[in-house]
Amino acid sequence: MTEEQALQPPPALVLVPTPALILWVGKVVDYSVILIGGAMAAMIFINVVLHAMHKDLAWLTELGEFLMVWVTFLGGAAAAQRGAHMSINEFLDKLEPAGRRWADAAVQAFTIVIFAVVMYYGVGIVQGSWGSVLTTLEWPMAWQYMPLPVGSALILLFTVWDLILILRGVPREQRYLSDTEH
Repeated sequence: MTEEQALQPPPALVLVPTPALILWVGKVVDYSVILIGGAMAAMIFINVVLHAMHKDLAWLTELGEFLMVWVTFLGGAAAAQRGAHMSINEFLDKLEPAGRRWADAAVQAFTIVIFAVVMYYGVGIVQGSWGSVLTTLEWPMAWQYMPLPVGSALILLFTVWDLILILRGVPREQRYLSDTEH
C-alpha cells in the first residue's frame, strides 16, 4: 500500500443485510465443524490409548475416516463463507477498486461453475453408492460420499451470495465482516 493510499479515507460503508437463512446456515456449518472436530479429537485420543494397550476398535478408525470427509467439506464451506479459501492476490491487490471488483466477480463466477459441476457429479456418486456399505460400520457408502454434494451446495450458497454482493458494489473489506458486525 502506498502512502497516498494509506492517507485516503476508507470507502463508504455499503449496507447490504445478509439474509437470515444464509446467517443461519453459516452458524449450522460452523457448529457442525466444531462438533465433528471435537468428536474426532476424542476418538483419536481413545484410539491412541487403545493402541498403547495393544487393542483395536476397527469401527472407531472407520468412523474417524467418515467424519474426516464430512469435516473437510463442511470446513470448505466455512472457509467460503468467510472468503478464507486459498488465493494468490499479488495481481489482484494491484488492481484499482473497479478492476478488483470485476476480477473478484470473475473468480466467484468460475468457482460457482466448478462447484455446480462437483455437486452434480457428487449427487450421481451418492445415488450410485446406496447398494454398498462401509466395511465395519455397515452404513450405506452413500453417507460417506454425501459430503461431496452437500459441501458443494453450501459453498455454492456462500459463493453466490458473495457474487451478489460484489455486483452490488460491496467492497471485499465489507463483505467478510465478523459475526458481531453483521
